[in-house]
Amino acid sequence: MPIVRRSIRPRTRPLHAVAALLLLVSGGCRAVPEPAPDPAPLRLLSSNGVRPAIEAVQPQMEMALGLRLSVEFSTATALKRKIDAGEPFDVAILTPALIDDLITQGKAVAGSRADLARVGVGVGAREGAPRSDVSTPEALKRTLLDAKVVAYTAEGQSRATVDKGLAQLGIAEVVAAKSMLTGPGEGPGAVAAGKADLVMTLISEILIPGVQLLGPFPAEMQNYIVFTAARSPNAKSADAADALLRYLTGPESAEAMKAHALEPMAR
Repeated sequence: MPIVRRSIRPRTRPLHAVAALLLLVSGGCRAVPEPAPDPAPLRLLSSNGVRPAIEAVQPQMEMALGLRLSVEFSTATALKRKIDAGEPFDVAILTPALIDDLITQGKAVAGSRADLARVGVGVGAREGAPRSDVSTPEALKRTLLDAKVVAYTAEGQSRATVDKGLAQLGIAEVVAAKSMLTGPGEGPGAVAAGKADLVMTLISEILIPGVQLLGPFPAEMQNYIVFTAARSPNAKSADAADALLRYLTGPESAEAMKAHALEPMAR
């Protein structure tokens, strides 16, 4: 049988594959771009008075606006001191007088100013404790005199109303002797933990697990605290800060305010 000799041709790559390989080896291939980093979050400085509402609506707010928030809560006075000292922020929620002072100093934009909500001062007790009457000045006086420890903030928007009310009832010294002065927003927690019998603070701060609202201060002793927002002239993004302000004054935020005993301001 005759032997058939076949020439074996070397295997070759398609031209386009060779070209791609050469580009890769030579470093001429186009690099895949890295994803752009997330933009820095908007910095919101907010009074404790609206904290429950802000925390409740924050996830939906971030999703709707397509941005992240970095929120710091404290008393309005403490936050104002930080801003005066140069603390950067994008939007602040303080009281009207403090926001107006920032506008005067050029540290907040006048055209961005917006009243968000108001809230009164109330009295809270540990959940499950007998519901004492606070509906009239005399009833509130008896309730405060019967308590062993009464908590209220050392510094905060409710303090002036509390001091004025105690003076009006003629029991300022008696209550001061058994008072527990707390840090920002800590009074209700002291009641929930059994460290105090009563707390006097903003109603929106009282509504936490373990604490029941006995009621607001009597009408003749009541003082409403208004919370006002504005953006910084040095905001990282004026458009984003303005979008946040629009959301804070919108229907979703209004519903969250109502759910946490805050009264949205008419707009």
